[in-house]
Amino acid sequence: MTKKNIYVLSGFLGSGKTTLLKQLIQSLKDQIRRPAIIMNELGSVSIDSEAVDKDTPLQELLDGCICCTVQDQLDAKLQELLMTETFDDLIIETTGAAHPVEAIDAIMSPLFSDRFEWKGIITTIDSFVWKNRESLTPQVMQLLYEQIKHADLLLINKVDLITEMDQGMISFEIQQINSHAPLFLTQQSHVPLSALQNMSMSEKGERQAVHAKDHLHLTVVNHVFDQKVALEDFENWIRSHTDRIYRMKGYVPFSHAANPMMFQYSYGMPIYMPEDMKMPKNLVIIGHGLDKSQIRSELKSLEMK
Repeated sequence: MTKKNIYVLSGFLGSGKTTLLKQLIQSLKDQIRRPAIIMNELGSVSIDSEAVDKDTPLQELLDGCICCTVQDQLDAKLQELLMTETFDDLIIETTGAAHPVEAIDAIMSPLFSDRFEWKGIITTIDSFVWKNRESLTPQVMQLLYEQIKHADLLLINKVDLITEMDQGMISFEIQQINSHAPLFLTQQSHVPLSALQNMSMSEKGERQAVHAKDHLHLTVVNHVFDQKVALEDFENWIRSHTDRIYRMKGYVPFSHAANPMMFQYSYGMPIYMPEDMKMPKNLVIIGHGLDKSQIRSELKSLEMK
């Protein structure tokens, strides 16, 4: 029986994993291979599943992290994929708060050990966040270190946001943490296909456990909009929380737009993308020390203006 390749996508919140996922799916399809996806989200609402084509097998693990709180669901998802779908490669997109080696430990079930071939861990690093990492908590810094240390392929992403001098310095710093993994400077997580084809998983040494629930103390808030909000009011609200919110993604119904707009945010950088159809008005917010009731109340008040 031919084994199915497994790729694990790692990297902190907003570093470019979903963009990489889309490119990896297309690269495999160009080779006449059929990928399947397991997508893990910290929130209870799926947003990034829109990035996966309808003809690509997809299983979702929601409302928790694959390396700790939703491990018990993983075997069932793998079993369902193997029983109901035909595929050549499995891509697992972990949450931004996942420890990559502990995610692998969760996936390495004796039930499936003879079915999969590990290609390795691809870690994306947001170059702008790394440059300004002194603003991060010690726990988040430890997680970034672990994600870099155990990678088999490293992408220093969003290099268009930093200078060439910064690119050289960051590359040096990353290689001091992990010298064996090939390293690429990327925009939009674009990496040569040959780098993916030549991947192989290295031995993983000692690791420091860093879990979303027990160590990072991340808060996930899911909000559903009932009414439209003004763009200016929404942006003022964002500015009032930039010190505590790491990541936001979802669809926001703005008063100036016919349909809810795709909205993404990471570390002070908002992105708005118009949609041609009515999308679910869900927004997922991930941050440190957030008061869920307060956040929902504030967003609700924007709808009433």
